[in-house]
Order: sequence, then structure tokens, then C-alpha cells
Amino acid sequence: MEITQVKVFPVAEEKLRAFVSIVLDGCFMINDIKIIQGKDGLFLSMPSRRKKSGAFKDVAHPLNNETRRLLEERVLCEYRQLVDDSTPRRPDHQFAACAGGGETMPVVAAEESTLAEPTLEEVEQRHLRDSFWTVS
Repeated sequence: MEITQVKVFPVAEEKLRAFVSIVLDGCFMINDIKIIQGKDGLFLSMPSRRKKSGAFKDVAHPLNNETRRLLEERVLCEYRQLVDDSTPRRPDHQFAACAGGGETMPVVAAEESTLAEPTLEEVEQRHLRDSFWTVS
């Protein structure tokens, strides 16, 4: 399995740092992964939905530690490069090398505003609008 694309949507919330969409092997997408700031650092929260009981259940998640580690390394690497990089990026045209094989993979970020930080609602709307790539 190869993570062929990572799309990061940074947000400025207390614990929520970004929404993420990934593409696996160029043919399977997972949306609504969240990057959360925990007491021990950043971690990924997989997409989930609320059950009738009020508990949350993952919609998609890794089945073993190796896959979880690979996913966390690639996504967090892309997130860190996006937030640490002060140079402007051109969406769909920027590439970055991250740990995990030294391969290059596309980094696609939400449009950056030079004015004010977007609200969580604006980021969610942009994420929903931009997170679906055309299927060919």
C-alpha cells in the first residue's frame, strides 16, 4: 500500500490542528482524518460517526500497528512541512519528500489567506468542496 496523495486543511482550534484527506494507491480515498494536539504530541483521529448510544465508531482505520505507523508518519510529515514552511505553496504543484521510503508525493494545501485565519466552518466547507478528486 502506498499513500499517493495527502491533502491537508489546517485549522486554528484549541486541539484540532487540521483535517486531512488521503489517497491510497491512486485509487482509494479516505476523508475526514483529523490531526489532534494531545498531551503527548500530535496524533491522528480516524473518520468516525456517532452511534445511537452516543459513542463514536471509526468508519475506517488501520488494522495493524505497522499500517498505523506508516499513515501517521506520512500525514504528520506533510502537516509539519505545511505549517513550518513559510514560503507560499501553489496547490496541486508542490512536492515534498517525507520519511518512509524517500519517495516524493504531492502535497496539496487549502488556499491560504493572507488576511485572517479561516473559521472552522469555512475550513469544513472548503474541505467538503475540495476533498473529492475526479475519478477517471
